[in-house]
Amino acid sequence: MLRLLVFTLFTLAAGPFHWSLSDVVPIASAAEPLNVVVTLPVLKDWAQQIGGSHVQVTSLMTGYESEHTYSPKPSDLVAVRKATLLLEVGAGLEVWVSSLVKNAGNASLQVVTTSRGIELIPDRADSAEETHHHAAGNPHVWLDPEAAATMVQHISDAMTIADPAHATNYRANTAAYLQSLTRVHQESLARLQNVPSRTVIVHHPAWPYFARRYDLQVAGTILLQPGGEPSARHLHRLIETIKRDHIRVIISEVQLNQKVPQLLARETGARIAVLTTLPGGLPGTETYLDMLRYNVLQLTQALERT
Repeated sequence: MLRLLVFTLFTLAAGPFHWSLSDVVPIASAAEPLNVVVTLPVLKDWAQQIGGSHVQVTSLMTGYESEHTYSPKPSDLVAVRKATLLLEVGAGLEVWVSSLVKNAGNASLQVVTTSRGIELIPDRADSAEETHHHAAGNPHVWLDPEAAATMVQHISDAMTIADPAHATNYRANTAAYLQSLTRVHQESLARLQNVPSRTVIVHHPAWPYFARRYDLQVAGTILLQPGGEPSARHLHRLIETIKRDHIRVIISEVQLNQKVPQLLARETGARIAVLTTLPGGLPGTETYLDMLRYNVLQLTQALERT
């Protein structure tokens, strides 16, 4: 009790902080669920898979927005004020989180950066026009199932320490989920193993981890800056690349405008595979495992049709 009192007084003075295992102390009561706010739907899915009935999870985004340009709503501020844990991807993805947390004024809030410890892939410039860079590296780590397993473990650890009364449940749920994740990952590897072409153009630079894990080659990117449009020169260069290298598939995303991928498809005959980076972005992708299956199936079918 004395430790909890000292911790509370410290956090009231210091404000919100990013946690480590030594920092977190139990603060949830057994009578009410652990209140968790997450930035993205993928984190909501994992928090619910781990926490079950012992957690109440609110996602600030729905799966249809761009995580780069999202603007928090007043209801987001209210949710963060009431939360015990806030789960973020980090790595420079949710640039709007720090100001949201500051404005919420929740002194006891514990911010969990789920990408912690994952080696980031440096952003690669396709041309001098590109400004879509993150200083730490590309933040779309969750699209690699092996990185996802690390993120799941961070969430489990945070819940276990914040709510030790249900630690056994959290650990058991985590172990079961990681087994399911491994199984779906192996199915995905097998499905993509024999596709006749492994080179793609991507709409938005969200796919380097997915591409590396499934041995795909990204030959070009349509969007070179967040919220911008590609220049005529860049589009011409992409068209030349697609024709020269016989690239037959463009990976687009449901969260993005399809006008430019459709233009490239008309000019080159390439197929468009519309995928989603977030669970809930398309029907049948309500969970991370559903999303992984869907993306791999759609991509495999597009590559096989070539």
